[in-house]
Amino acid sequence: MREERARTTGPVLAAARRMPATLTFVGLLLVVGVVWQGLWTPFEDTALFPTVAYGLPSFAEGRWWTPLTGTFFVNQPWVYLFTISGFWGMGYLEYRRGTRVALAYYAVGQLFAIFATALLLLLFSQVPWAWAETQAQALDVGASGGTMACIAAAIGLFRPPWRVRGWLILLGFVFIAMLFWGTLADLEHLLAVLLILVVDRSLRVRHTTVREQRLIAVMAVLVLGAVEIITTLVPTDGPFGPTDPISGGFIDLAIDLVVILVLVTGLRRGRRWAWVIALLLGIFNVLVAALVLTLITLTTQEEVDLRWDGETELALANGFLWIIVLVYLVWVRRAFRAKRRSPLGAQPAPSVDEVKEELRTHGGGTLSWMSTWEGNSYARVAGGVVAYQRRNGVALALADPIGPAEARAEAVADFIAAAEHAGLVPCFFSADEATRAAVPATWRSLVVADDTIVDLPGLQFTGKQWASVRTSLNRAGREDMTFRMTRLADESWGVKQQLRAISEAWVGDKDLPEMRFTLGTLDEADDPEVRLALAMAPNGDVDGFLSWLPVYGGDGRIRGWTLDLMRRREGGFAPVMEFLIGASAQRFSEEGAEVMSLSGAPLAHDYPPDAGMIAALSDRLADALEPVYGFGSLHRFKQKFHPRYETMYLLFRDESDLTRIGGALTRAFLPDATLRQFAGAGLELAAGSRRSAGSPKASR
Repeated sequence: MREERARTTGPVLAAARRMPATLTFVGLLLVVGVVWQGLWTPFEDTALFPTVAYGLPSFAEGRWWTPLTGTFFVNQPWVYLFTISGFWGMGYLEYRRGTRVALAYYAVGQLFAIFATALLLLLFSQVPWAWAETQAQALDVGASGGTMACIAAAIGLFRPPWRVRGWLILLGFVFIAMLFWGTLADLEHLLAVLLILVVDRSLRVRHTTVREQRLIAVMAVLVLGAVEIITTLVPTDGPFGPTDPISGGFIDLAIDLVVILVLVTGLRRGRRWAWVIALLLGIFNVLVAALVLTLITLTTQEEVDLRWDGETELALANGFLWIIVLVYLVWVRRAFRAKRRSPLGAQPAPSVDEVKEELRTHGGGTLSWMSTWEGNSYARVAGGVVAYQRRNGVALALADPIGPAEARAEAVADFIAAAEHAGLVPCFFSADEATRAAVPATWRSLVVADDTIVDLPGLQFTGKQWASVRTSLNRAGREDMTFRMTRLADESWGVKQQLRAISEAWVGDKDLPEMRFTLGTLDEADDPEVRLALAMAPNGDVDGFLSWLPVYGGDGRIRGWTLDLMRRREGGFAPVMEFLIGASAQRFSEEGAEVMSLSGAPLAHDYPPDAGMIAALSDRLADALEPVYGFGSLHRFKQKFHPRYETMYLLFRDESDLTRIGGALTRAFLPDATLRQFAGAGLELAAGSRRSAGSPKASR
């Protein structure tokens, strides 16, 4: 128990030791809250508040110490929750860059926010602006100026694309708070964040992808939706003036939200129609705001009393926000050219025969022949061809690009760009190490399988390690079993019927339908270039069969074979699979083949101790599907042939894509499965779809 507690508390204590300044600030806030009773009574109502609070009145009266004293007080007890939680940015910054850097960001941010706010209010209060005059007389306490600066700096340390998303959320928050509440604290927060954004060049976003440009547009529209909700449900009093709740009515709100949701969906997918509608909606709001402003100007000149109400301020505020959004939409207009179901790439998609010719010319990996199967689409990209399936808004690339090895990076980049321009999520399933090295550095990878490869040159089933395979071959000889390497089209009608009966019996024993995508059927085996290995009993029955896919090495040369189907007849020759694989290996070796792939061993990967979430998710999925497809037993069976392993990856942009990719994989592998079949197999679809990256290969 003590060791377990030490393992749990050890990392926490280690992290705490790296954040002394953050913990000291939080501790001082709590101590001050206890001593001056601010934790349970409103401090702003006490006699001490004007003495320690900062703001333009304090500076005008010579209380220059208030930026220091006001930092450690909080005006209301409930604000402590937000104040203390706001120190996460300082803690993260201190953990990553050290105490001195964190203190510098906090101090500069806090002082700049206080003094810059006072200066702006001094200038704005000189003109007839009611909001500025009110805030110029206000006082404030708290550490939020410094903590907001630290949060901005901490977000700048996020890896792409989370940095862009973090900035969007933070900027949306401070601008909405400023425009529709506009308190002294809100202005301080805005200035602190803008300071970090402008001054710290190392934290800026230097380049945005098409995906991020769409995301920014989506966030902008969502901010406008949030404005509608805020001004409808709660009173506001920002720089544009006060608004009353339900000033626009719930029916108007519902209509606006439906329009915004439709726009968000279209903009996220890069649809041109959504961009056009957003432009028209923005122009309409800007024109309304301009009309309101014109009427106000004219009535002021004619000394007519125009009533300012919630609708007036809301129209002006919406117009101001829409101007910003319109400028941005025009700037990134090229990101919104996607058409529904449009083919990927600028060039016409190749035919299956052309894809096969590419494989013969340039070669491919052990899964490359699967790209010729029905259900795949093709994108002709710079540097080759990519086979993919369009599922759940995902461009699910199968294995690696087909083409010259030296053009791999170019092919990967072109496919990613084409998928994103089409509004799809790009990813590569069962990709090799070369493709992993070719994707952008910000991409993530998950191990989905270990390809089991047997090297054929000089293969001899001698020695103790090959005893089980040798025993199967010898037993087959004693029982007059016959091995035949053939093609499905060359077999008689009777043999074909036996093969279909064996396959249908295997499928009938499963609660889920036969898997596809990286698992073929007899339809895929009926290809002149696919070979069948048959185990024939003395009476002419087929006791088992394998299908082998060609692996081209370029120049029309087959350098190896990949195992696809594995089927056996119940009650037949017991070690039929060992016999078939062993005999196939001998035949391929005699023919001069270099490798024999027994295909991936999914969810049986040995993860390092620090794999954490990846190992946990894979273990849970393997446990759920083991009774149905036998991952572990399949992996142990393949070890009899002492293969070497080559890792296969799922490559994706970031973790936010995994849910959609999981759904795409589920439907690619099980396009005909129903919810009832998932439930009957004891696998919840929602859970499986998020973790199914490697599952189908085990059904071999």
